[in-house]
Amino acid sequence: MSENRLGIAKTYKLYVGGAFPRSESGRSYPVNDSKGKFLANAAQASRKDAREAVVAARKAFPKWSGATAYNRGQVLYRVAELMEGRREQFVTEVAASEGVQTRRAQSLVDSAIDRWVWYAGWTDKIATVLGAANPVAGPYFSFTVPEPTGVVAVFAPQESSLLGLVSVVAPVIASGNTAVVVTSKERPLPSITLSEVLATSDVPGGVVNILTGSAVELAPWLASHADVNALDLTGAPTILRAELERAAAGTVKRVLRAPSAEPDWTKQPDISRLRAYLESKTVWHPLGV
Repeated sequence: MSENRLGIAKTYKLYVGGAFPRSESGRSYPVNDSKGKFLANAAQASRKDAREAVVAARKAFPKWSGATAYNRGQVLYRVAELMEGRREQFVTEVAASEGVQTRRAQSLVDSAIDRWVWYAGWTDKIATVLGAANPVAGPYFSFTVPEPTGVVAVFAPQESSLLGLVSVVAPVIASGNTAVVVTSKERPLPSITLSEVLATSDVPGGVVNILTGSAVELAPWLASHADVNALDLTGAPTILRAELERAAAGTVKRVLRAPSAEPDWTKQPDISRLRAYLESKTVWHPLGV
C-alpha cells in the first residue's frame, strides 16, 4: 500500500429486515479502539429504526418458527461456517475493540464460533428435553410442547463484543424466535461483521435485526413496544433496568434479568437461555378406538 494513500473511512449501517439501511435520523458516531484510535463510523439508531426492526422481526417470525427444527439447525450451522471464513477479520476487530492481545482475541473468536455451533446443535433436541408426554387418568393423550415466544429484544453485553453477543443472540433464534439486537455502543464492529455474515447466510431477513447506537435511547421504546414479546436485559443500562422491567410488565413480556456483573462468557453454557424464550403448550387428544 502506498504510504501516501488515505484509507477509506467506513460508515457502517444498520441491519434490518435483511437489508442495510442508514438510520432514518441520518446520525452516526465515531467508533474508536481501546486506545482511542478512530476505527470507523457506526449508524446511531433512532426509536423509528427500532420500530422498523420490530416490524421486520414480526414479519419473519411465522416462517422461522414454522421451519423444522432440523432445518433451523442446518441454517445456523451455515452461519458458523461463514464466521469461520471471516475469522481473521473477527480477530482483528475483537483485539481492537476489547484491547486484548491477538492470541486472546483468537481464543475468543474460536469460542464464539464454537458457541454458535453448540446452539445450532440444540435446535432439534429442545422438544425432546423440554417437552413431555403427560400421564392422565382418562382416555386421552396429553403432550406438552415447547413453542417460541415471538419477538425478543436483546441488549447485547457491553464488554464482550463477539462471544457475549453470540451467547445472547444464538439461543434466541435457535429456539425459533426472532430478535432485535441493540449492540455494545463502544464495541459494535464485531456485531456489524456478524450482520454481514447473516446477510450472506441462509438466515431469512428479519430473523436477526442489529441496531448500533445508544441502549439508553432505544431501551425504553423496545421495553414498552406491544409487539415485543420478551426482553433480554443482559447489556441494558444499569440505571434503566428497573424502569425497563416495569415497562415490560405493561405488555406482559418475558424478562431475562441482567446479572449484577457481566458474566464470564468463556464458561460452558447450559440450556437456561433456550428455556427463557419458550412457552409450554399442552395438547389433549382422545385415544383412538
